[in-house]
Amino acid sequence: MMKSRQRLRRIDGGIEMSGKEYRTITDVKGPLVFLNKTEPVAFGEIVQLRLNDGSMKNGQVLDTSEDLVVVQVFEGTAGVDLNTGVKFMGDVFKLPVSDDLIGRILDGAGRPRDGGPDIVAEENADIIGAAINPYSRQSPHDFIQTGISAIDCCTTLVRGQKLPIFSASGLPHNDIALQIARQAKLKDSDEEFIVVFCAMGITAEEFNFFRSDLERTGALENAVLFVNLADDPAVERIITPRLALTAAEYLAFEKDYHVLVIYTDMTNYCDALRQIGAAREEVPGRRGYPGYMYTDLAMLYERAGIVKGKKGSITQFPILTMPGDDITHPIPDLSGYITEGQIVISRELHQAGIYPPINVLPSLSRLMGSCIGEKTTREDHKSVSDQMYAAYAQGRELRGLVAIVGEDALNERDKQLLDFSGVFEDKFLRQSRDEDRTIDETLDLCWNLMSDIDTKYLVRLDQKWIEKYHPENKD
Repeated sequence: MMKSRQRLRRIDGGIEMSGKEYRTITDVKGPLVFLNKTEPVAFGEIVQLRLNDGSMKNGQVLDTSEDLVVVQVFEGTAGVDLNTGVKFMGDVFKLPVSDDLIGRILDGAGRPRDGGPDIVAEENADIIGAAINPYSRQSPHDFIQTGISAIDCCTTLVRGQKLPIFSASGLPHNDIALQIARQAKLKDSDEEFIVVFCAMGITAEEFNFFRSDLERTGALENAVLFVNLADDPAVERIITPRLALTAAEYLAFEKDYHVLVIYTDMTNYCDALRQIGAAREEVPGRRGYPGYMYTDLAMLYERAGIVKGKKGSITQFPILTMPGDDITHPIPDLSGYITEGQIVISRELHQAGIYPPINVLPSLSRLMGSCIGEKTTREDHKSVSDQMYAAYAQGRELRGLVAIVGEDALNERDKQLLDFSGVFEDKFLRQSRDEDRTIDETLDLCWNLMSDIDTKYLVRLDQKWIEKYHPENKD
């Protein structure tokens, strides 16, 4: 039986017609509510649910057909029954945006979590956003100095890039992300980044760690935090990154800020997608994840970039923990396809006590070639990076050989490369959590470390760079 009634409600001194309230719920499954269709509704439309005790819940239309509407409820479906009133609001989910966002901590649904007042909106922005017209996109070219040698030298970050961190449970990816958030800047520029921090399904302990670190360093004054904790509804996780990106787009393209978006942890987001897919009884794809997960992730990642004629930019750092340390798992696999490279965190290096434990061999930055060199970093950067990479890769291979034949069987070149691989990890990769190396310091360090290898074995370095930068040739 359907009941509907017209109600008037008073808002801020004015009167608003609130529309019809339906009681046509047929089924409740996990975070989803199924109800008979009574009038045309739009995909993504906001829904209000009135429980029997008078409390309200919010939801969104997830699917609609000839005779059925599926609504996902953000606060969870506890207390929802067949007598719950459902009201379609006739609008999509919007986030109030303004400069007031900076320095605020919000929850996964965009409500204040820091005890402060509601955001005074300059405008209400649709959280789905709009795709950047490919013609209007500008290719990224400005080098971002993170202060971490392994990233700056070997997997260079560019402004407007999307570069994920592939980590695993128990590794210090949060520390690396915070260090980048603190230290990221343009070379020879004092332009600061606004950090939009999007946390999905993290523990209260992790949240306190992020908050205290940002407060300690004063970085919170230039940050916006969207936090969905592990005990918050999983459905809320789906909208949290969209809220964060909407805030980032407003700050970048309307207010001309350079925005660094850090997501943690994309694995929790994908698990929430799977949970909703299972509740909708969808046919699963790889490992039980929905077949449309690629599209869904692309809708998030592709909101990074630079727009012609706009001063601001959005650079993305998605952090994901690889389930079972498996890089072929759908989450890292699809993220690697969509994004422009990857930074891989190594458990082996972490166990050896090296911070940051970045394994440079499987890491890459696809936009690195266009942003290093004479005009941006330093003329010898590419050669130095290639040589460091090659020498370290060969040294790592030789470790396996030495375990079989012993070190005495190696020739002079092999011994030098083997020693270099240890020095590379100990001197180049290893740095403190507050150490901020300039790109020149990083490259000079590379030359000092390579000076232990005879120049005749440094085959990837141009002779002119050896003559100019090699420690033996410097005064």
